[in-house]
Amino acid sequence: MTEVIRRVRPGDETELTAMIHELAEFERAADQCTVTENQLRQALFGDPVTVNGHIVEVDGQAAAGALWFTNFSTWDGVAGIYLEDLYVRPQFRRRGLARKILATLARECVERGYSRLTWAVLDWNVNAIALYDAVGGTQQSDWITYRVSGPELSALASELP
Repeated sequence: MTEVIRRVRPGDETELTAMIHELAEFERAADQCTVTENQLRQALFGDPVTVNGHIVEVDGQAAAGALWFTNFSTWDGVAGIYLEDLYVRPQFRRRGLARKILATLARECVERGYSRLTWAVLDWNVNAIALYDAVGGTQQSDWITYRVSGPELSALASELP
């Protein structure tokens, strides 16, 4: 079995888009996932690049993917990585691929002088939580995540002249 973890390259958006839709199905939110290959291609390879990614191939098959972007810690004064999505296809689970992706992103942080690797997980995803605990992740229970999107985003934006 040959495993390769690498940065995404043009053409990977097909498999990554499929994985994003598979992840949305797994997270019980398929109806909310509207990303297209063209949108992902633009985000990954356009100007400006708005998301980065890694893909894992097992014997030449796209087995897992991760999409991430840099953020900035005002307290540390340096950048970090925010892992937006990490997905391992069901037939490739329990092989340590998710942990290897996390290690790859941790190395990316260390090599670039970044101070942290951050992500979120659904509270019912016990397998992912167990992995994140095992790699030394710390749950940020004192922070509550907020999001404004859709009609609420438009309404907020319209408050300005």
